[in-house]
Amino acid sequence: MSLSKGQRLAQYEVLSPLGSGGMGEVYRARDLRLDREVAIKVMAEHVASDPEMRRRFETEARAVAALSHPGILSIYELVVVEGIPVAVMELLEGETLRERLRRGALEWRDAIGIAANVADGLAAAHAKGVVHRDLKPDNVFLTSAGSVKILDFGLALQRFDPVSTPTVAQTAQGVILGTFGYMSPEQVLGERVDGRSDVFRPGACCMRC
Repeated sequence: MSLSKGQRLAQYEVLSPLGSGGMGEVYRARDLRLDREVAIKVMAEHVASDPEMRRRFETEARAVAALSHPGILSIYELVVVEGIPVAVMELLEGETLRERLRRGALEWRDAIGIAANVADGLAAAHAKGVVHRDLKPDNVFLTSAGSVKILDFGLALQRFDPVSTPTVAQTAQGVILGTFGYMSPEQVLGERVDGRSDVFRPGACCMRC
């Protein structure tokens, strides 16, 4: 479902494309009811026809909707248009940490500030029993206003008990999802993971960046 400027999805009017990925495309849009700009993530049709991929898309929306934290991208709602799931999210201005690092190394004070904000967001997610499982520079967003947001909970699991019960790192039988190089050893091995696996990733990011 590639969209063009002026096209309507429910009460959302498409303004311009923002990017695309394996799950679908993201557009800048205007919420005509509330008169505000938002980002809409439209699931690709070939993905929507796959029950497992559709479940992952909806899992992300539910996982993020269960969280309310300034360091985590907000999802406003999940709507279905012509059978295609569409996630409506807050619109961010700025760049990913990956894009920032392409211009050169961070000052140590900036690096510490970003890491502290990411840790704070992860702590809020873990308190709600949500494990991100794919934290990396591409999924950390630096806004123009100076805040830090964690993105893309598409691999998140909500069965994690923050007190005692880790959860299996596999999304499907025999399939381990994540970004190799940022995954904790237990996730690579398909063993049980918990919030500590997310804590491992900022260290891996620092080592690789």
